[in-house]
Amino acid sequence: MLLKKSLGSLVAFAAFCVASSGARADSLYDYDHIVVIYQENHSFDNLYGLWGAVNGKQVNGLPFADFWHTKQARFDNNATLYHCLLQNDVNLTSPTPLATKCTDSTGATPFVSAFGNAPFKIDSYIASTDTTCPNPYGAFSANGFLKGAGLPGGCTRDLVHRFYNEQFQINGGKQNRYVTGSDAVGLAMGYYDTTQLPLYKYLRGPRAPNYVIADNFFQAAFGGSFLNHQWLIAATTPVFAGAANDAGSTDFHSVVDVNGMPTSTPLYTSPLGATAKDAQLTASCNPPNGRPATPAGVVCGDYAINTIQPFYQPYSPGTADAKRLPPLTNATIGDRLSARQVNWAWFAGGWSNANGDKNALGWTNGAGPSCADPKANTAATFPNCPDRLFQFHHHPFNYFAAYAPGTTARADHLRDEAEFFDAAKRGRLPEVSFVKPLGAENEHPGYTSETGGSNHLVDLVKAIVEGPNGHDTLIIITYDEFGGAWDHVPPPSAANQIGPYDVWGPGTRIPTILISKKMQRSRIDHVAHDTTSILKLIELRFHLAPLSTRDARVQSLDSALGDDRDSTHH
Repeated sequence: MLLKKSLGSLVAFAAFCVASSGARADSLYDYDHIVVIYQENHSFDNLYGLWGAVNGKQVNGLPFADFWHTKQARFDNNATLYHCLLQNDVNLTSPTPLATKCTDSTGATPFVSAFGNAPFKIDSYIASTDTTCPNPYGAFSANGFLKGAGLPGGCTRDLVHRFYNEQFQINGGKQNRYVTGSDAVGLAMGYYDTTQLPLYKYLRGPRAPNYVIADNFFQAAFGGSFLNHQWLIAATTPVFAGAANDAGSTDFHSVVDVNGMPTSTPLYTSPLGATAKDAQLTASCNPPNGRPATPAGVVCGDYAINTIQPFYQPYSPGTADAKRLPPLTNATIGDRLSARQVNWAWFAGGWSNANGDKNALGWTNGAGPSCADPKANTAATFPNCPDRLFQFHHHPFNYFAAYAPGTTARADHLRDEAEFFDAAKRGRLPEVSFVKPLGAENEHPGYTSETGGSNHLVDLVKAIVEGPNGHDTLIIITYDEFGGAWDHVPPPSAANQIGPYDVWGPGTRIPTILISKKMQRSRIDHVAHDTTSILKLIELRFHLAPLSTRDARVQSLDSALGDDRDSTHH
């Protein structure tokens, strides 16, 4: 079994991973191209926890987890531990389809399970070939698709991954409420066999480029995809200008209970009951009559924190104007790069179809008058024909006035992923590329498969390293956020001081890996980073000013480009 290192040793491990003692001063300038591939919704332990050793050094994965101290506990001051993991994914429940092996009477409602209170390997129960993916394509089922009822791929159900929930789950660095705070309960403790991932097999195979795995890298902000995409490009949380605060139908403020939760879960009942509200914005600092006061210590204001649609097309068909975020005007990394005349682009899977770029690379919807692609959103209106798995909130530049429809900046910088593959093949990569795969290929639990997304990653990496720009390109693969899955390493905070932090994050540790043909050998970087460390690397490489106090203070990801002896500070 995994699980027996002391908590003290982990704190010490984190403490010495504070800052780089310095890679070669010119190492970052060896790269003329930087490619950031932004995948979806996995914690480090969930995906890379079994990576093992790299050139004799151990990745801080599941074997280092002191599970006794992070054991998933009841909310009653963590005094009572569950014996079993409650499950509601249709392929993990008991007594069917899995036999009961554990009975739990800890809480008010007893339950049975096939799982004890410990991490478990998802692949042992839902294989990559199992028919558990959405059927038909793009369909939704809250608890997943039973084997035989879905399409091949080994998909699980989705897990909640929202701003206030994650803070409750992290529990001040105790890492012990991921199950209690989740709508997917025990699935939060699942992990994949890292050694079976297509990307792992590729990088461990012959003629593969070398890599650096960053095992102390955290999502910039608490919560989900929308907010972390904003932090990737702007290092700040957006504000909803003119937000209603009247408890009406267009008041999108959350309502949070005394425990910091805006909702109930199968193992947590909010004392606010139905009054609790998990919405698009932070809780109001001055709630209107009829709503409870926001507890002290809870982040409040008119900040957009959870999924909200952009004002501009493409947005989810039928979304009313009042429910879309007003155009943003704060600075982005794109603005900084353009001002420095650095060529860059955001390449998105399915963008040509969603944006209505008829006959551009990636366009599959014919000449009209209706969307011809059978995978197009059935509510779409030609020429905006988004795929059913096109996620509108995954495209952060579309929220900004500087990239509004009709602007030159939009045409120049918001492009389809098909163009990225073409540019890689022709040796015409921009100096900075952000690549966002379509939902079917981004690894997001619930609507796509892990194996399919990892195969797509391999295709992207091969296109780069085997292309004309491969010799001078640095590839950074990371994930937007944890996807609701547990991780054993506490994020930067006042308690551990391993990196900068604020009221927005950082949140849970996420998988991050750097790949390049220039690297002399593969290794591990233990330095503490968050998503804004990518911005810091780009800012250093192209002499750009920081966007916020976070990217000004954070350790740049270029620490990963040094020698082994330079990867940590003792």
